[in-house]
Amino acid sequence: MAYNLSNKLVVAVSSRALFDLEVENQIFEKKGLDKYYQYQLKNENKPLKKGTGYRLISNLLKINEYFSEEQKQVEVIILSKNNAGSSLRISNAINSHGLDIVRSGWTSGSELSGYLKAFKVDLFLSADGKDVRDAIQNGVASAKILPSNQEVHNSLGDQVRIAFDGDAVLFSDESEIIYKKQGLQAFIDHEKKNRDNPLKKGVFAKFLFTIANIQKKFKNKTSPIRTALVTARSAPAHERVIKTLNVWNVRIDEAFFLGGSEKYEILQAFGADIFFDDQDIHLILSQKVVPSAKVLI
Repeated sequence: MAYNLSNKLVVAVSSRALFDLEVENQIFEKKGLDKYYQYQLKNENKPLKKGTGYRLISNLLKINEYFSEEQKQVEVIILSKNNAGSSLRISNAINSHGLDIVRSGWTSGSELSGYLKAFKVDLFLSADGKDVRDAIQNGVASAKILPSNQEVHNSLGDQVRIAFDGDAVLFSDESEIIYKKQGLQAFIDHEKKNRDNPLKKGVFAKFLFTIANIQKKFKNKTSPIRTALVTARSAPAHERVIKTLNVWNVRIDEAFFLGGSEKYEILQAFGADIFFDDQDIHLILSQKVVPSAKVLI
């Protein structure tokens, strides 16, 4: 019987999002593809440090410990533009870190976006901005992993903690565009006028629904996954967000309406394993305290 990916949370991650391969990337950019491949082959057994996406992936895979092999909820796939010949170093690193990742795709430079739907991917994490944009254009939740210091790579616990910005991430960017073009008062007036009209779904809405389906399996138990909405909205614009989530019948565990205040301290207190936002003004600070990724709309 064929293995069914359609009923799982499927995360595709590039090798550079999962592990720290910045030195290797510099070799590729400065010396070219052949030198890069030679370096990877020569260092096949050299350990790799954790990358920004490691903390999220490690904790997501721990969710499967609650289920049998046939019923496991999370599948992680390595999807990379490397070739298969240089993949052994990544495979060795996966094994040395004890990550249950058995599926991978190596395209030797070909575009990745066309394979995302074939793998039934719900979330794609990459360090390459073009790959992220291509994925979003194909309707797949995707974000560019941002560089971070090693201190943020160690999780505060085994529970997966995912934090989302609202507009242009969970919700469409319609309201955010009004704010950018017409200012705060026009935005507030628009949200008050439309407070009973649900916001349109953003590119990460489906990912949130998939998370919520896993949470429902832990109805009377502590869920191994927890979510937070961390948004610059405040009263009265927060009302439309709450009503939208109610209409969607989707669960957000914690919500913070900050009215333009800094997000990073809230994210650090929440213990986010990843934070998704579309604005550099928030990500510049957040990436110093929690793993962060930019949604390139």
